[in-house]
Amino acid sequence: MGKIIFYEGRNFQGRHWECSSDCMDTFKHFNCCNSIRVSGGHWVAHEKPHYMGYQYIIGPGEYPDYHNWMGFNNCVRSCQMYAPYRGSYKMRIYNRPDMMGHTMEFMDDCPNLPDPSRVYKGLVQPTEMYTVAMGKVIFYEEKNFQGRHYECSGDCTEMQNHFTRCNSIKVDSGCWVAYEKPNYGGYQYMLNKGEYPDYQRWAGFNDCIRSCRMVPTYNGNYKMKIFERSDFGGQNMELSDDCPDLSERFHTRDISSVNVMEGYWILHEHPHYRGRQFFLHPGEYRRHSEWGSNSPTIGSLRRITDLN
Repeated sequence: MGKIIFYEGRNFQGRHWECSSDCMDTFKHFNCCNSIRVSGGHWVAHEKPHYMGYQYIIGPGEYPDYHNWMGFNNCVRSCQMYAPYRGSYKMRIYNRPDMMGHTMEFMDDCPNLPDPSRVYKGLVQPTEMYTVAMGKVIFYEEKNFQGRHYECSGDCTEMQNHFTRCNSIKVDSGCWVAYEKPNYGGYQYMLNKGEYPDYQRWAGFNDCIRSCRMVPTYNGNYKMKIFERSDFGGQNMELSDDCPDLSERFHTRDISSVNVMEGYWILHEHPHYRGRQFFLHPGEYRRHSEWGSNSPTIGSLRRITDLN
């Protein structure tokens, strides 16, 4: 059995009410709530009747004023006790209604939830765990790690405030994608752990880096399906490994749509992993513009396997 006591005054003063089960409307028992004692169970307190409004998770202990349970005000109008649970934990989050769009699966706590562009996934459910790990990359304005620099440990949509140009990079941990333009636009560059003393070392076309994001750690399988035409039309082929010369296996260099079912991939403009790069996370790409290309021409593709 659980037990929670709501007090109208701070520091457990004034009129109070003891509750040992769910209550969808507490208004008849007290007018306001400024302190709470929980002597058993875990509870969810709601700002409004019928379990609506702000929600507060309250575990066993004493809360002498509403700030102690992170309350926005002194109003509690309904409460629920949730049953003890000793099983495993797994949840999947989506960035669109009806379980659509990008998604990520979790089995443990996440102290810093990534923005939707980092919640990699499309319509196919993952078979392995995609985790968000900490990384560190340092961007330098001058060659050979000189001049003003900026340390980054997470996704950044606009870096112009931190440096004006980028001529060298150090990746201390993690695997990163750097972009020529803000909001993950323009040329894309895959950066693994290591040192890049000038922009030619990361196959850069210029010294401009304006946004970046880290690729989540992945330990699963790799599978993608490429299509000759948009909207998954025309001849197609399924791949689970690297392909240094696409025209030899696919008999064409035109890829207009892709379904990435598992893992992270890089498309290259020319054979043998040369030219422009295009980062693909799991999901459906119905036309080449959705992975940032102005043309369907692709020469090679490979898996992103060095994610540490």
